[in-house]
Amino acid sequence: MTSARDKALLGVGGVAAAGILAWRTMFPWIGYDLEFIRKGKKATDKIGEDIKKQRFLIDMFEEKVTSCPRKPFLIFEDRIYTYEFMNEQAKRVANIAMTWGFKLGETVALFINNEPSFIWTFLGLQKIGLGVAFINYHIRAKALLHSIKACEARALIIGLGEDLFHAIDEIRHDLDIPLYLQGDNIPDGYKPWDEMMINTLPSEICRNVRAEFHLFTPCCYIFTSGTTGLPKPAIVNQAKAIGYSKFFTFSEISKDDIIYITTPLYHSAACLSLFSTMDVGSTALLRRKFSAHHYFKEARRHKVTIMQYIGELPRYLLTVPESSEDGIHNIRIAIGNGLRMDIWEKFQNRFKIPKIVEFFGATEGTAAMANIQGRVGAVGRMSPFLIVFLGTGEPGILIAAIPITYSDGFYKGGKEINEKKIVRNAFVDGDAFFNFGDLLVQDKDYFVYFKDRVGDTFRWKGENVSTNEVANVLTGLDVIQDANVYGVQVPGTDGRAGMAAILLKNGKQVTESIVKQIYHHCEENLPSFARPIFLRFIKEMALTTTYKQRKVENVKEGFDPNKIKDELFYIHPESKSYLPLTATFF
Repeated sequence: MTSARDKALLGVGGVAAAGILAWRTMFPWIGYDLEFIRKGKKATDKIGEDIKKQRFLIDMFEEKVTSCPRKPFLIFEDRIYTYEFMNEQAKRVANIAMTWGFKLGETVALFINNEPSFIWTFLGLQKIGLGVAFINYHIRAKALLHSIKACEARALIIGLGEDLFHAIDEIRHDLDIPLYLQGDNIPDGYKPWDEMMINTLPSEICRNVRAEFHLFTPCCYIFTSGTTGLPKPAIVNQAKAIGYSKFFTFSEISKDDIIYITTPLYHSAACLSLFSTMDVGSTALLRRKFSAHHYFKEARRHKVTIMQYIGELPRYLLTVPESSEDGIHNIRIAIGNGLRMDIWEKFQNRFKIPKIVEFFGATEGTAAMANIQGRVGAVGRMSPFLIVFLGTGEPGILIAAIPITYSDGFYKGGKEINEKKIVRNAFVDGDAFFNFGDLLVQDKDYFVYFKDRVGDTFRWKGENVSTNEVANVLTGLDVIQDANVYGVQVPGTDGRAGMAAILLKNGKQVTESIVKQIYHHCEENLPSFARPIFLRFIKEMALTTTYKQRKVENVKEGFDPNKIKDELFYIHPESKSYLPLTATFF
């Protein structure tokens, strides 16, 4: 028989169930809130615990070296690098850096490709409390020099590769810091890094060396793309690095996971994976460069469980011919940003990805959001129970409150560039918010979708391209009088491809020499994603009544030679030039 106590419990349970049912009736989306609160609380609790204990990123790594020394930390080109081995190399780096006498928080810049030495060099510098600037290895000339100087680097470590060496050698005479070069046959003006590593003992550094570490101590600097001005070093301090290390909590990450990293290590996306790996003691599969044809083959071979994507990566994977093995793998979740609505379900269904977590944020931002429920196309969710936002379907600019951890600003390099990102006195006098510069819209369930970019920019290969910046680079050439830059849609691709309507000086005619000159100028001064894919040579620049360049008509005409009488060209990297775009090629 049922006891009085059991009846009472059943009664309470019935009331609770009725209460939940009532809430779900009034607020059908509350289930999304409950799931987010459960997973979000887990992440915030872990962040709070690490902040309270002052458990910094390097501490996370060293803990795993102690608890699981022989476990694979990194898999690279079919070689396994254990936590213990990575630590041995990091200790050599730390002992070399100790002799430099730099102060806590001062900066050393890394110009290294995707390879294990990038990671152990970063860890070694962290052991003695130095900030590390992750220099984009695709930039050259002025942008490269500016990046090294903007982060106030006290030294530069250059990785293997003739391309990296030549890039630095071109600007070497403008650098007044020691240059350490990996490899053999080190030329004058450089110090032999590999030789120093071999001749340095891997003695552990006393933790007291970094006793003055605090939450605002720089961990690393990650640079903006440089398409809205020159690259800016965004500050990732120790507090933010702790936050990065917990981001994969939304994927229920554990020590048994294997995370696939194909994005450049200088990018914040790769940092999320790498820092999370160190936190829980999992394994990272690192690739030198993303390859759509090899992606799932390697994922299968190494039993990858978490894939991270960004921008165009899923679309590139869909261009590979279909195979009966497409859905055969161990991947349980894909997490990233930039997966557009038009290919979301096609990507998920073809490759049988059990769950997709799309997130939204900015390296220098003060907040982020995540779509943990897998709502197609959404970048996150903002429930009225969790935050005050907009009405359904009403677009608005995303801003986020600035916490105390941003006391040093968003970027290294002065108050002016920090102020451009701040909205002051938005709701009450004295408040301050970070302006993401993105227009978002929400649906009836409070899922949030990317709508447009504020300002004269377009999106290509997952990056935002400033039309003004590209135009300024183009007009730096003597033969160009003016340039009108805009984005055009290309069927089957994400975002918009860059196109430039160019007015040559003094009525010059277009020649093979001129288009080659433009190609090399763009190659030297713009990152690959910002270089115009199409060129249109015009006879006069169309202006509005307020003397602004007209873009609307150009955008509508696109790059169709059947609509355009001007000479058209398309980029052809194999020829190191632009080639004529005829109706046949179109």
